[in-house]
Amino acid sequence: MAFRIHDSVVRGEIDNRVKGTVRGKIWVEGRADPVVLELDGNAQPDLAGCLLTFTNPLPRVPHHHLDALHPVQRGGVGDLTASRKVRVFDVPLEEAFAMIDRGEKPPEHMANSLYLEWFSERNGRVVIEGADYKLTISAPEWRMTDDDMKRRASDAAAGLDSFMGKLTEAIETHQRGQKDPEEKWDEHDYEKFLKESDARTDKYMELLDKYGHSAEAEEKIAEEMGWNREMTPEEAEEEGRRIEEMNRAGEEALSEPEPEPDPEREGIDWIRDEDGDLQHPLQHRCFESSMKFWHLVDEMEAGNSEDEAVVQFVSEFQIAGAKLAGALSGVAEDRHSVDAGFTVACLKRALNHLHQSQSGLEAAAARSLLPEAIVSEARAELFAIREGILRLMDEFRGRH
Repeated sequence: MAFRIHDSVVRGEIDNRVKGTVRGKIWVEGRADPVVLELDGNAQPDLAGCLLTFTNPLPRVPHHHLDALHPVQRGGVGDLTASRKVRVFDVPLEEAFAMIDRGEKPPEHMANSLYLEWFSERNGRVVIEGADYKLTISAPEWRMTDDDMKRRASDAAAGLDSFMGKLTEAIETHQRGQKDPEEKWDEHDYEKFLKESDARTDKYMELLDKYGHSAEAEEKIAEEMGWNREMTPEEAEEEGRRIEEMNRAGEEALSEPEPEPDPEREGIDWIRDEDGDLQHPLQHRCFESSMKFWHLVDEMEAGNSEDEAVVQFVSEFQIAGAKLAGALSGVAEDRHSVDAGFTVACLKRALNHLHQSQSGLEAAAARSLLPEAIVSEARAELFAIREGILRLMDEFRGRH
């Protein structure tokens, strides 16, 4: 996804007074020195030839991966404008969300938004966007001609194409060497497949972030993803069969009674949560623990809950629980179609997120950002869940 840093920005300046070059400085929360921009290209007409300075009046939130933002951003300009049209709520965000939850429509109006996008050699697509920034724009020292406009649009499109090309390359990299679906797959084959799926999701989400949800946007996204390629008659026939099979499988699943798991495996493969739903005990434990520590951290008064290390500890813990749900739901429901290799591959992904959570916890502990009681309890819980995942991986590997 795009490296979006608008919540971390303190102030900045964008200078396009020299045609074909954009220079700038962005001060972000937690860094003494500004991030320096050295970009090729021009801004859109409202900023072309101008010096823009801006400040963020809102409380700043350090980006979770701000350390990865290179101090010198070299690359090409995407869209740089101070007049992007967006819808802005007329009530505070919390009130607007509460109204939406009640099925009401919050009052809103159209407003100009600052939108700064560039394609960095080190960080990919970077975006600063917001309608609350306080802006000062100098008089232009040069104005765009029709040829300049065409060149700017072409340069921005080329930057996006290059960035999307790298995402496409990542998809193709994970496709190479994949087995035929009709062959027997092991955990390593499923890992390749899951990484390809991740790469496709990254590309789709990036396109959705860039273009939005309009009908025109959907057409652009479909073209970039290769979904609107004209199929051969054989491919169209196969696709029709596949859709029919999926629809039939969905109808059968809806008509099936709720699974009745083996009562002798209760507490081992399955439990029922407070709502009566089937869950694997390890997934349930991970979810409940992650929510417990999220609430404990959220209630702290020291203001450390937004620190990058603390956020990593909590968020990665929650993601691990979600990944475990994906890996073990079939086990809990006693579905005989559970594939051992696929389950191990999914457990590995959950384990990776758990390790990231442990790293965040240890980083927070080293800086005394969390009370020692929370650190000790969380450390023991993460270790116990890790051991549970490893035991399950060994168990499923033994089923091959």
